[in-house]
Amino acid sequence: MSIILALLIFSAVILFHELGHFLLAKKNKIVVTEFSLGMGPRLYSTVIKGTRYSLKAFPLGGSCAMLGEDTADEEKGTFHAASVWGRISVVAAGPVFNFILALIFATVIVALAGYDPAEIMGVKEGSSAEQAGLQEGDIITEFQGYHIDLGRDLYVYTYLNEVTSDSISMKVRRDKETIEICFQPDENIRYLLGFNRSDSSSMKVESLISGLPLEEAGVQPGDVITGINGVKIENGEDFDAYLAEHPLSGTPVDILYERDGLEYEAQITPAKYSSPDMGFSYNVGSVKARGLQVLKYGLVEVKYMIRTTLLSLKELVTGGLGMEDLSGPVGVVDAIGQTYEQSKSEGARIVLLNMLNMVVLLSANLGVMNLLPIPALDGGRLVFLVLEAVRRKPVNREIEGRIHFAGLMLLMMLMVFVMYNDIMKLI
Repeated sequence: MSIILALLIFSAVILFHELGHFLLAKKNKIVVTEFSLGMGPRLYSTVIKGTRYSLKAFPLGGSCAMLGEDTADEEKGTFHAASVWGRISVVAAGPVFNFILALIFATVIVALAGYDPAEIMGVKEGSSAEQAGLQEGDIITEFQGYHIDLGRDLYVYTYLNEVTSDSISMKVRRDKETIEICFQPDENIRYLLGFNRSDSSSMKVESLISGLPLEEAGVQPGDVITGINGVKIENGEDFDAYLAEHPLSGTPVDILYERDGLEYEAQITPAKYSSPDMGFSYNVGSVKARGLQVLKYGLVEVKYMIRTTLLSLKELVTGGLGMEDLSGPVGVVDAIGQTYEQSKSEGARIVLLNMLNMVVLLSANLGVMNLLPIPALDGGRLVFLVLEAVRRKPVNREIEGRIHFAGLMLLMMLMVFVMYNDIMKLI
């Protein structure tokens, strides 16, 4: 069921994209030779008024093939016979339709589940934030110069940008008034041994943090910590209880650990770790939207998805994310399937909301990706069309064709890599 649902969602998003190209092509009197869903051999097709409508074997793509699209032919009915602005509208219609689809479903989500305002839920007593005048109930509208519409905006910002001990600048809305608040965050000091557990109830070392005490003492992944300062530790609960009574400090501690049935002992000094404490908590839940708020926050939801996609691309280019973080059709279908499996136990309403959210995410993502100025994508074709509109004459069709072909080959290579990566993740 999850695979079928995933394929339906993925196919619907692509079909709506191609529908944009199709409708604007028809409006500009361009002959559409084939409108298809899927890739590979045809399973079914029919011809209506000169256009072949096809369903193909692999439902992971689609196309709207137009007469003369890949040639310099300017005879009546061909792509290049249409005005330059007509062609721009045809090419841009795919991504625009994706944004329209995202808006429709985002509005439905907001109507059913509400939205998450970036409201201050609590301010730590005596903190720098409290002294600067931050109050419970304030609505964050800007954080470090980053515009905030939703609580998730602040989460994304702090996830992608390290909050340092330098001054924090933020704007909040209070009783219809915008107030600017600046403060230096307090210092949160912890002492670390430097390991990650396989789960909260286990003391098995899943991984070690480079440069921290346990690694330097020779502990290895797979070892099991069995004691600390003479106290026997049988499980994760024992460890947590010990730390609650005896918080780690800069004082050395004796660690017992087991490897291959043998017990080892090491004396280590916990490492001091300092991190900024903003001194406030903010809303991550939803509140009901009323009246025109439904449409307003439907638009905000789409803006959030587009913005997050662009920020992710920026992280990919700057090295914050790696190529292994990319996902293609196989990864997307798997993500939808996993979302369905994880949410079906919570009832039909949660499943519906999660699936609608996947449609919004995929549709906004596809719209953004197709507008990138990369040859062979809609954005790359728009670059040449805009140049033609400005110059009032087309770029050499043969040169343009070669550039798009080279871009297509590179995209195919990337697709193969991403698909291989997706399959390896599944394995």
